[in-house]
Amino acid sequence: MASAAEPASASLGTAALARLLAFVEPASLLAGALGSQYFGGLHPCEMCYWQRWPHGVAILLAGAAFLVPSKSRLLTMLAAVAIAVSGLIGLFHAGVELGWWEGLTRCTSGGAMSLDDLMKVPLVRCDQVQWSLLGISMAGWNAIISLGSAAAIAALLKRSRA
Repeated sequence: MASAAEPASASLGTAALARLLAFVEPASLLAGALGSQYFGGLHPCEMCYWQRWPHGVAILLAGAAFLVPSKSRLLTMLAAVAIAVSGLIGLFHAGVELGWWEGLTRCTSGGAMSLDDLMKVPLVRCDQVQWSLLGISMAGWNAIISLGSAAAIAALLKRSRA
């Protein structure tokens, strides 16, 4: 048990803290995205979905890191890479929302869609911000939190090896 003067990470260990962060961060962001969709009424665009998949992969990798101690470090680092991928997609998406560059998908165009496409889900454009906090969209927050967390996980893993 850590003393009052000793940080909590000292008793937990930096590698274990990295593994925990690699699990909790994507689980929290994915839960937030799903909550905003199903309880907040914010329908995701195509790029929003793209950001969710790497978080799901990171959750599986970090979960496996808890179950396979001999591969824990590698699995945690792979989870950090998946988290960073989601962050980079979020950065790209935020740039599309801000008009810095064109999106790669039809959800940023005004092009025609088939009746079948329109009946499946609400049409949500990738270049339109549905929600923001402090002037930063959900995609922007995903980029900031995910890239920061991936860097923190990598730093914790490097520190645990030193």
